[in-house]
Order: sequence, then C-alpha cells, then structure tokens
Amino acid sequence: MSASGTAAAGQVEHMLRQVTPGRYDAYEALLRALADPAGGKVWMLLWHGQAGSPDAQYGNMDVDGLGYAPCVTSAQELAASGWSRAYEVVSGRDVARALFPDRWGIWLNPHAPGGGVGIPWLDLRRIATGLDRMPAGPLRLSEPAIEIPQFYALLTQNAHRTSAVRALRRAWVQPALGAPYLAIGLDLYDTSQQSVDAVRAMMQQSIGVVPEGLPVSTVAMSDEYDPVSMWLRANARPFYDREAHAPPAPSSTGQGGYGYPAPRAY
Repeated sequence: MSASGTAAAGQVEHMLRQVTPGRYDAYEALLRALADPAGGKVWMLLWHGQAGSPDAQYGNMDVDGLGYAPCVTSAQELAASGWSRAYEVVSGRDVARALFPDRWGIWLNPHAPGGGVGIPWLDLRRIATGLDRMPAGPLRLSEPAIEIPQFYALLTQNAHRTSAVRALRRAWVQPALGAPYLAIGLDLYDTSQQSVDAVRAMMQQSIGVVPEGLPVSTVAMSDEYDPVSMWLRANARPFYDREAHAPPAPSSTGQGGYGYPAPRAY
C-alpha cells in the first residue's frame, strides 16, 4: 500500500478510537475518513472464495435485526483478529456502493475490546452518494408542529397546477448533527427531466412565503432508500392528494430514529 493509503487507513483507525455513544461528531468524522477518495481502506473478511473471484462472499453479522459485513481497519488489526480465511482490501466508498442497495452495513473491528463499531446501511448510502447530500442520522422524525398555513396553501395551489405532482407529504426532521428542517415529500407521476424542472419551479414559486430562517428541503417519495421517504410512506398522510381531490387531515405520529438501530451499536 502507498504511503497515502497507509495514512488514510491510519486516519480511519484514529477516528474509530474517538467514537463513543452519543459522540455523533466523532462518528461523522469516522464516516468522512471512510469516504476519503484517497484512501479510507477496509479489509473485508471473506467467508467464501478469494479476493476478486466470482464466488467471493463477505462474512455476515446480525445486530438488532440489521445485517453487517465484518471488516478490519488495517493489516495489524487483521493479524490481531486471528482471521485465517481470505480477505480483500477495498475503499470505504466502494464497499458502501456494493452493500447499501441490499441494506447491509459494515462492522469495523468486531474482535476489538468493546466489540468495534457498526456502520448501518443508511450511513453507507451517505458514504456512497456524498455525506453532505443527506442529513446525519439517526434522525428524529415527526409531524411538523410549526404553523405555516400560507406556505402550505400556496404550495398546494401550485402543486395542483403542476401536473407531474400526485401528492405531497411533510415531516419535521431533526438530524443527529445540524439544524432541524421541514421536509416535503414529492410523490410524482414520473421523474422525467420535464417533470423535475416543473416541480423545481413549483417549489421556487412557493418558498418565498416561508418564514426567514426556516430550512425547507424536498425528498422523492420514490426513493426507497431515503430514511425520510421511508418514514413518510409509513407514517404521514398527504396534505395534498390530486387523486383524492381534497387534502386529508394530517395524522398524529410519534418520533423515532427511523431506519437506524436503536440505540446505535458501538
């Protein structure tokens, strides 16, 4: 491994040692180290086959009903683990891209004192697609309590004029790090560029009446991997529904870390 690769692997191990329950800032730093395109390597433990072979298969663990593939963070940790089968060295970003679509996470150094650290599949998705593109979990989601009827009325009016929109849902999202925000779930008839452009214009026409300082974001209801979309599908009735011809009353729902282990395993 190159000197830069060794340094990156060392950064993963350094950040891993900083992670303790409740230290979401340290956990985010670990995710950034794993996502580092210059390195962020992990040693994936192979239960079957050899590295690069068609029959290669990662090991697996089940924790709180979620699946994880065990791995280690260096050659030294590999030796310490006593693993006697094959392994492959891959970047954190590559393994994230491979595992998250099947809802598998990774577990770093399960042999270590304290049991290592689990990275659930939702965070692998953030590594694969860009950490800054999605909020830091675990998320607390609930029905919005803030009263902004002018915004909802204007958005509903503009949605009715935008033929691509089937329905709209809403949630109040409180990330583990960063400011809470209002999420608007977009249920569209299709995701063609024309429809996307029309919906973007709809949001721009509506956002001007939102109180200053209130962040608003959108999420595609068709995204089966997004935790906000998952929560909205399971818990929130539409406040605009073209096919129902009238907005149903909002439902009352509780809070939770939707899609994440509870508590997060360390």
